[in-house]
Amino acid sequence: MHAHGDDDGLIELKTSEQFEAMKQAGKVVSRTLALLRSAVRPGITTGELDRIAEESIRSLGAAPSFLGYGDFPGSICASVNEEIVHGIPGSRVLREGDLISIDCGAIIPADPAQAATGRWNTRGWHADAAITVPVGEVAPELAELSRVTEQAMWAGINAVKEGVALNDVSTAIDGYTRSQPRRYGIVRDYGGHGIGSAMHMAPMVFNYPVRGEHTVLATGMAIAIEPMLTLGKNKTRVLADDWTVVAKDGSPAAHWEHTVALTPEGVVVTTAPEE
Repeated sequence: MHAHGDDDGLIELKTSEQFEAMKQAGKVVSRTLALLRSAVRPGITTGELDRIAEESIRSLGAAPSFLGYGDFPGSICASVNEEIVHGIPGSRVLREGDLISIDCGAIIPADPAQAATGRWNTRGWHADAAITVPVGEVAPELAELSRVTEQAMWAGINAVKEGVALNDVSTAIDGYTRSQPRRYGIVRDYGGHGIGSAMHMAPMVFNYPVRGEHTVLATGMAIAIEPMLTLGKNKTRVLADDWTVVAKDGSPAAHWEHTVALTPEGVVVTTAPEE
């Protein structure tokens, strides 16, 4: 899920023990996303995917980060085609040729008794990740859009090191995207964020270089890196449900995200798939 700059500007530094809880949360998210990826098919509704996700998150001893966050009604965001992020899961039926972005967050509660009942305001440690999945056979340009978005995310992740400017991570995401033969819209209104004891924290992680951004990466920090690209322009608008963000020009979009931790033992992608 995405930051709208809802933080107090202080960057939280985590201990090795706190990172262990974040890694646990990351495992819950990666397992849940693997389950969702295999469940995506023509005929399933986004609401069914949401039910699978909530059951998975809770069965693994975690609570959904998204459920109830600012009144968000789902445990995942399910954004289809021109929907970029924050799509509300419900009765929409997926069709052959659709592209769906699934964003998922989990909290390992500080108090384990909270897992069964907990939601976003449960105290604990967070992980946040997103994947884009083709529904059946998709047009080649949609498959390529998803591939480029995923690789742009990895370009950003590979730039993460102790002592590196956060802006260098943003530059890597932007640079990879611009190196492609096709021009993509790099969404500017939404971006990644710091993460830890809350889902959205400082710093904001832009997907393009920003003047005046002076954050330097240090051990103890964790950030969610999440490029969003469209096949058209980068302008967005929010639908009447007050959540779903769509490409203004109606062009298809993709969204990939991982949580990356600068632990004392090195850089760890806490939400990486286990295989």
